[in-house]
Amino acid sequence: MNLKKIEALLKKGVNIPNPATVFIGDDVDIERISPDGVTIYSGTKLTGAQTLIMPGTVLGYETPVTVENCLMGPGTKLHGGYFQDSVFMGGNVFGSGGHVRKGCILEEQANAAHTVGLKQTILFPFVTLGSLINFCDCFMAGGTSRQDHSEVGSSFIHFNYTPNQDKATPSMMGNVHQGVMLNQRPVFLGGQGGLVGPVRIAFGCISAAGSIIRNSELRCDRLIMGGTMRSASVQWRPGIYTRPDRILVENIHYISGLFALKAWYLFIRSLFTWDWMSQALVSGLQKNIDICIQERIKRLYAFGDRLKASKMILLQRGKGQGSQAVTAHDMILEKLSQAPSIFDQAENDIRTPWPDGEQFIQHIDNQSINYKKDYVGLIKSLDESISIMGSTWLKGIEDRIFGAFGLEI
Repeated sequence: MNLKKIEALLKKGVNIPNPATVFIGDDVDIERISPDGVTIYSGTKLTGAQTLIMPGTVLGYETPVTVENCLMGPGTKLHGGYFQDSVFMGGNVFGSGGHVRKGCILEEQANAAHTVGLKQTILFPFVTLGSLINFCDCFMAGGTSRQDHSEVGSSFIHFNYTPNQDKATPSMMGNVHQGVMLNQRPVFLGGQGGLVGPVRIAFGCISAAGSIIRNSELRCDRLIMGGTMRSASVQWRPGIYTRPDRILVENIHYISGLFALKAWYLFIRSLFTWDWMSQALVSGLQKNIDICIQERIKRLYAFGDRLKASKMILLQRGKGQGSQAVTAHDMILEKLSQAPSIFDQAENDIRTPWPDGEQFIQHIDNQSINYKKDYVGLIKSLDESISIMGSTWLKGIEDRIFGAFGLEI
């Protein structure tokens, strides 16, 4: 416990009802903790040089909370649990028992109830998670307000680890290029259910409570029902991939969306800062999207290594070079060999917006003068034609990456 830092925070005006029960790490920069409306309750532990606490933040109201290198925007409320290397853009509420690990981004007013686990998860504004949820390696958009939001029902699981021991399993609810405009129909994933990643679910879709979804649904406004499987016992071939093309397609869709989101954070989010703390918050946001991209690329390459092993198993079992399964493996491996150069090119391309992007960015720049503290308000006020212009810019980023792999858009 660093008593001098606690005394300094009290002197600044931070509300710490029981200072003797609070731990502040030596690496915490107390200048990055605002005194305005900030309350740190008993059992709170703060560590990490990047930790940022903006006005109105409340920590540990329900149970003890540990915060390590998190950036918390205005009005964030983390009521209990463990939070690591994640960004909360403001107005976020997270119930007790939270377990939020590295690489998470919760945009404005994204919320979770008690006992929710996240990792490498991105939630757009208003998205709400119920209780007792594991939602790692997911992206979710949809909804227009706190009264019209995407939601995940309680006791929901995203299955993100395969029997072949890989995590090339990210799932996307909605998409980036339309989702950022905050004008799409919400997605609802019913409680006591799950997703077997990687899948994509379109805006407006609903999964019935208790459903386990194993396939993508790219049509909007669908009711998805996934029943339990029949009892069976069949031979399993460990290490063999039966649908490697589907895994590649879903992963490239996800990664291309993250690159589009990186461009959005670079050119649009950076316009909504009003002081050094808000600039630090956006900087943390930009760093975390890089973390998310690198994680997904790493998992994709690991899948490629296992796919090579899968091909060898097929050959050893007498599946010749001309077999359909081996040919499918070879095709995916050839595309994966191009991935490093494609991703490097994407990194360069997003820094120079195409004409649609330049016009959209200029429009937001002109309008943001009066909306520095209200990103959500400005985006929601955009005329449809302007929103379409922005979506076209971001969709172009996604399509160029997807097309570079020779995949059908």
